[in-house]
Amino acid sequence: MKRVLLPVAVLLSSLLLSSARPAESSGSLAWRSWDAGLREAGASGRPILVDIYTDWCGWCRRMDADVYSRADVQDYLSRRFVTIKLDAESSRSAGYMGRTYTSRSLASAFGVTGYPTTVFLRPGGEHLVNVPGYVKSDRFLLLLRYISEGHLDRGVPFEDFRKSLTGSRPSKKSK
Repeated sequence: MKRVLLPVAVLLSSLLLSSARPAESSGSLAWRSWDAGLREAGASGRPILVDIYTDWCGWCRRMDADVYSRADVQDYLSRRFVTIKLDAESSRSAGYMGRTYTSRSLASAFGVTGYPTTVFLRPGGEHLVNVPGYVKSDRFLLLLRYISEGHLDRGVPFEDFRKSLTGSRPSKKSK
């Protein structure tokens, strides 16, 4: 009996430890509630990143595990953005632009139709852009730089920004 219990105990321990790792690493990124995040962004002047997710969404969990858990992503977000998690199926109250929404209706107001969707807002809450779907971490870091450094506001196409970092010349638009 002891021979059977020991391997089972070791297996359970390793499963518990492996399942705890992503939560620990993603825990160092400070996710705010909607209203608290808007207040903080207004006070700090930092843009807002809203991770719109659902509990059943596998790609949302993968975004947490592969992208938001990375130290370089966490560091950049912590320094440059106010981060908010918004459950697209929640009935929790969320105030935005003088109106009261549920989290569900707010996600809909931003035009979110799939998950995950990353929504970027200016510090005052003005909507900048939606980025639907899972985004690999290296491209996600480029996207964060593109937005926080003001390239989107200046009208620089993302591909031109990306190419400028690699030393390639931006392509001319053809009609």
